[in-house]
Amino acid sequence: MRSIEVVAAIIRQDGRIFATQRGYGDWKDWWEFPGGKIEPGEEPEQALRREIREELSAEITVGDCLCTVEWDYPDFHLRMQCFLCTLASGSMHLNEHEAARWLSPGELDSVQWLPADVQVINRLKSIENQ
Repeated sequence: MRSIEVVAAIIRQDGRIFATQRGYGDWKDWWEFPGGKIEPGEEPEQALRREIREELSAEITVGDCLCTVEWDYPDFHLRMQCFLCTLASGSMHLNEHEAARWLSPGELDSVQWLPADVQVINRLKSIENQ
């Protein structure tokens, strides 16, 4: 099984978390955190800043790594490093996603998350309850 290494941005602002809806592929209409594949020679933080520029036309500040998720999809193994981030500049524009929403902690279960992203949601909930 092939393995894919990606990064994801957990963008937080005013107590809410930014979520995006996929507009293509097998998982079209499912929700995820923005991000993407790490290119050869890139550090995870560099890849994340590049991906957010490409996907959202925005600049972010990358903070601590929240968690690393390992998940087996039917066709590949995913390793996703998830970083807590803030919007540094620019307003976000959806260049690849179908929709986006700012979700409060109580709204995190209101969308259908990709299976790997559910692990991140569970981690975020555990932090909220501490």
